Amino acid sequence: MEPLRRHLRRELSARLSERVRANEAAERGQWAEGERRAEADAILADAAEDYARQQLTKGGRVVPPDVEQRVIAAVVDEVFGLAGLEPLLRDPDIENININGDQVFVRHSDGRRERLPSVVGSDAELVQLIRDLAARSGIEERRFDRGSPGVTFQLSGGERVFAVMAVTVRPSVSIRRHRYKTVSLAELRRLGTIDHSLESFLAAIVRARKNVLVTGGTAIGKTTMLRALAAEIPPWERLVTVEDVFELGLDADARAHPDVVAMQAREANIEGQGAISQAELVRWALRMSPDRVIVGEVRGPEVIPMCNAMSQGNDGSMGTLHASSSRGAFTRLAAYAVQGPERLPLEATNLLVASALDFVVHLERPRDESGKRVVSSVREVIDADGAQIVSNEVFRPGPDLRAVPGVPLRTETLDDLMAAGFDPEQLQVSAWGWPS
Repeated sequence: MEPLRRHLRRELSARLSERVRANEAAERGQWAEGERRAEADAILADAAEDYARQQLTKGGRVVPPDVEQRVIAAVVDEVFGLAGLEPLLRDPDIENININGDQVFVRHSDGRRERLPSVVGSDAELVQLIRDLAARSGIEERRFDRGSPGVTFQLSGGERVFAVMAVTVRPSVSIRRHRYKTVSLAELRRLGTIDHSLESFLAAIVRARKNVLVTGGTAIGKTTMLRALAAEIPPWERLVTVEDVFELGLDADARAHPDVVAMQAREANIEGQGAISQAELVRWALRMSPDRVIVGEVRGPEVIPMCNAMSQGNDGSMGTLHASSSRGAFTRLAAYAVQGPERLPLEATNLLVASALDFVVHLERPRDESGKRVVSSVREVIDADGAQIVSNEVFRPGPDLRAVPGVPLRTETLDDLMAAGFDPEQLQVSAWGWPS
């Protein structure tokens, strides 16, 4: 029954994508999963009739009704499920899934890497799987074809997917999983990411409405740290989150964050129109009466509106940034600022960053190869001096890269944190130490 299955898959993919685009063009809002499945059932019923008609015309064998229904059910399960990805996504120990054609590599939470059997039968099936998943993700369809060879979207479980085709020898997929969709600073302490003194300190800077940038390398836990910091925000505050692809999920916890507007950047349509950048969304966010603006990941010219948000009354705003060190974050911010329409010179950018940002929290992997992520540095932003940002490393990397108290806080900053409940004795070398 493979010819029937291929026919149904091809027709469902083409017709469902066409109807998704028509739904968007008519501005009917997001298509619920149940509506998509009902539409898929109708498409498959029509496609099965077409196939039977073709077979009769050619004098071929007509598929018995019971077999036809089994094939239809299998195609629905295949399209609306996750096919060969399902067992990998069910494994809570797997954090990253990377697929190059029929080659599958995973990285576990302890840092261990492993090669696993293929999840699809061919490159074409992999491309089709990504198309099916992208077509029903998020708030709008995301295309994946030779005209749009790269696609980013979120799976229903919160996993972030990036896939590329046509510009690579074989289609490639990278899936980033977040094991902790809701997390607190106390949980990060138990996991060994921070110690008692850092837990108390980070909670205080959130309560004191300090603007924070979380930095680190790829897959180091920046989004998880951002969620943990956000857990310290009082539930009565109004939050606006801006992301390239939905990941934070603060709007999913109505008890902790009942008033959240989550916004996602939009790609251009097939005519190259309608794109909405993160930079534009941050500007929109400032018009929505937020108490705090949270940028999921700063990766371009949105740095200017983000700094404006932080310095224009939205104290306590946050974001993440790829950087190799807490000091290196300032160079990266300046490089991104140059990409914006404002074209700010370095000196002006540094003044803006210094007036907006209060702390940089940096994550690294310790040298003991435990696979853990730890906070290695916390830097207080003081001022700007021409081409330099002046900062104090109040927590610095220890011998194993785990942060230990460093330069004292400024008096006015310490007063603000104490008013938020921080005990200054926590800045002494803690007798509790880091979790083992």
